[in-house]
This record gives sequence, C-alpha cells and structure tokens, in this order.
Amino acid sequence: MKVVILYRPDSEGARIVEDFAHEFARRYEDRKLELVSVDTRDGSATATLYDVMKCPAVLALTDDGQVLHEWQGDSMPLLNEVSYYATTG
Repeated sequence: MKVVILYRPDSEGARIVEDFAHEFARRYEDRKLELVSVDTRDGSATATLYDVMKCPAVLALTDDGQVLHEWQGDSMPLLNEVSYYATTG
C-alpha cells in the first residue's frame, strides 16, 4: 500500500501539507508519503485518474493503484489514519 498527497506547492495551503508530511516523517520513520504537485504532468494525470476535485487530496492506494481511502479538501486526516495505509520498510 502507499499514500499519495496531491497538492499545489505554490498555494497558501501548501504549508499545511508540508507540515503534515514533515510531522508524519518524524513520527513514522519506517513509513513514507509521496507528495505530488498537481501542477506537473504526472500530478495532473493522477488527479484526473482518481477524480480529484479538491486539493489537497490524500489517496491511500493498493500496490496496483486501487483506492482504499481518500480525503479531499482543506482539512487533513489524522496522522494515525494515514499511517495505517502508508508503506512500511
């Protein structure tokens, strides 16, 4: 499983995502998040693929790309909610 966060790095909401990712990395050293800018070609394609309508969007995905859970909009999920889906190792 993996967790992808789609966001706009140059927006006013970017700080919330970056602080979330920093705190996640501090608490869960054995797990990881993937931050993806929706302003890039890959990020835009990912947003389209998963019908992301609001940023930031946190996507918990299986290894083959199926959505297990998603959060979209201004409020970020709890760290422990996301840690369940994040890749270990």
